[in-house]
Amino acid sequence: MYRVGAADTLKTVFAGLKRFILWDYPRGGWQYDVICGIIVIFIFGSPRQWFRDQPRIPHASQITSLPSHGESVFWIETELVSAIPPSQQLEKLGKELTARTGKKQDLIRIEPIYDSEKEIKGYMAFARP
Repeated sequence: MYRVGAADTLKTVFAGLKRFILWDYPRGGWQYDVICGIIVIFIFGSPRQWFRDQPRIPHASQITSLPSHGESVFWIETELVSAIPPSQQLEKLGKELTARTGKKQDLIRIEPIYDSEKEIKGYMAFARP
């Protein structure tokens, strides 16, 4: 008779585990709130190293080098170019490219790239190394 009680307890534990894994709790129930709380604690409490997450470096991706034949080609974000007056763009962006690449870059031309709504998405900068 004692064995029957242990089997019932085991069934109850497995039933609870099955409901937990399959998320079988009503939305307003306390079990649902506990599970949501555990998930939120995991998201905000897990160490950054577990997922190899690194802090973002501001402006790190404003200039991207693109593969090309002959001349150097760079993708430059709109925010970086719009902050420079048009008459000084080639000179100042050339200095910025030199600083970021470590090589002397003489810009030949800068071409805006438009999306389907005719909005500027970025610029292609062509340089002589």
